[in-house]
Amino acid sequence: LLFLWSITVSIYGIGGLLGSSGTRYLTVKYGKKKCLLCTNVLMIIAASIMGCSKIARSFEMILIGRFLCGVSAGLCAPLHHQYVGEISPKKLRGFANSTSSFFWSLGKAIGQISGQRELLGSRYLWPMLMASCGFPALVQLITLPFFPESPAYLLMHKGDQEGCKKAIRQLWGEGHHQADIDDFMKEKATMKNTKILSVLELMKEPAFRWQLYMMIVLTATAQLCGINAV
Repeated sequence: LLFLWSITVSIYGIGGLLGSSGTRYLTVKYGKKKCLLCTNVLMIIAASIMGCSKIARSFEMILIGRFLCGVSAGLCAPLHHQYVGEISPKKLRGFANSTSSFFWSLGKAIGQISGQRELLGSRYLWPMLMASCGFPALVQLITLPFFPESPAYLLMHKGDQEGCKKAIRQLWGEGHHQADIDDFMKEKATMKNTKILSVLELMKEPAFRWQLYMMIVLTATAQLCGINAV
């Protein structure tokens, strides 16, 4: 039992690693909006599988659901920040990105509170608790189609200047947005002259060695500082 529950807990992280590893390829090929919609579908499937695990008397369904949740979260975590930042006006971009982190932490807190035995963590309600991750995914799946694709993606990766202008007008209203389009064009020109490193190449690159060490240390110590308990 200890071995099985250890796998059940850790398989979420394995799924997250796989999901985040494919983020760059998928976003360039399909766009941020489509990828977010797919992650929502994946999360709803995972929630349904876990929610039905007690009726089916199958712990394997919890394992599969946790893995799919991890893949969905691994894809969504960087995607959500990028999409929110790119569809926000420049003056609100920093605020919008910071709210993403706030709601990410708030969601974790609500999940841990809901998991108490007095609430949804009881003997009879735990399947509902495990399936609850599908509710916010369903909300986003219903509302996201009303939003356009990221203007930056349309211009820099698809070369669709008219589509970019249309998305900007839908998001930011009518007005003169040529300065924003020029910024996207400058970024596109910069990207052409910049080599995108893979994870393995990044680890081998001496110029980024100390930054990489710092990121690893900060991420590792965050797990040991008691923030999850708080």
